[in-house]
Amino acid sequence: MSAPQEHLSLAPKAATALIAERARAIAAARPGRVLIGIAGGPGVGKSTIAVEAVEALNAAVPGSAAYVPMDGFHMRQGKLEALGTVADKGMPHTFEGTLFVQFLADLRGADRTITGPSYSRQIEDVVDDTVTVEAATRVLVVEGNYLLLADSPWYGVKPLLDLAVFIHVDRDKVYDRLMYRHAEAGLFTAERNRAHIARVDLPNYDLVEQNAGRADLYIDIVSEK
Repeated sequence: MSAPQEHLSLAPKAATALIAERARAIAAARPGRVLIGIAGGPGVGKSTIAVEAVEALNAAVPGSAAYVPMDGFHMRQGKLEALGTVADKGMPHTFEGTLFVQFLADLRGADRTITGPSYSRQIEDVVDDTVTVEAATRVLVVEGNYLLLADSPWYGVKPLLDLAVFIHVDRDKVYDRLMYRHAEAGLFTAERNRAHIARVDLPNYDLVEQNAGRADLYIDIVSEK
């Protein structure tokens, strides 16, 4: 029987500090590489928390941690166009989920430097070899919407994680953040961005929230704008 889920309400900085502390404790308790997963809906601040946790770990022990974003496994824009699924971009079926699971499995057991992709909002596409994990890196902070989905191929992620964290921010607060994020690169109109949020982002938020119970640690973010 699995342990009961731990549920906390924390400010973002406290959440970051706690995740870094848990990662250090897990790494100290056992040999090998440690994978910490940070999941949650779009716009909840997962990437900021993940990056800052990595920075905290590396400040204590340089080179000990790396950030691994799921977003690098978006299907390429050309493939989405060929499939006719551009309008769905961001939904689970528009990711290379099987490749992502395999990438994490490779990272977990790797004894060599491995590079992987990231996603650029400036060009709205994948950029190869922009994530580097050195052989000596002990802790990987993996971040993405769909780390805790229970269907194929995503169910393969959780068994690879030593700690699965879910970040929650209320749905109404997420909308404004998403509008800002989509507008930031200046690639689309406000009308397009509103339509995309309604059609893709908020349904994804709801889907991800339905799987929050699979996390080991649920953090309700407080003191947020």
